[in-house]
Amino acid sequence: QAQLVESGGGLVQAGGSLRLSCASSGRTFNPYIMAWFRQAPGKEREFVVAISSGAITNYADSVKGRFTISRDNAKSTVYLQMNSLKPEDTAVYYCATSTKFLRSTDFGGIEHYDDWGQGTQVTVSS
Repeated sequence: QAQLVESGGGLVQAGGSLRLSCASSGRTFNPYIMAWFRQAPGKEREFVVAISSGAITNYADSVKGRFTISRDNAKSTVYLQMNSLKPEDTAVYYCATSTKFLRSTDFGGIEHYDDWGQGTQVTVSS
């Protein structure tokens, strides 16, 4: 089982940027899929973006062009660069890993993910 630790959340004004990190330990980093999900108060957890060990990505439409996912396999870490943040991006952001070999169109399925981090709060003020 992998242990995932997120960091980098905080409070930012609309239009600002934040960079989240997720460090993985306890499992071979490759060839797993790493993803970010988020959950706003009163809402279900939703897919944000994922990246495969081969650097294939899939983004939710709501964040395309604003968020960028990347991974550093040497550090077993995945990053989420969030630009042009909006108040509706406010949520707890969770890192997750999948041991499955998925098509990129299936990256958003929450049922595919085995391990989860504890989450980091992102708050965007208007």
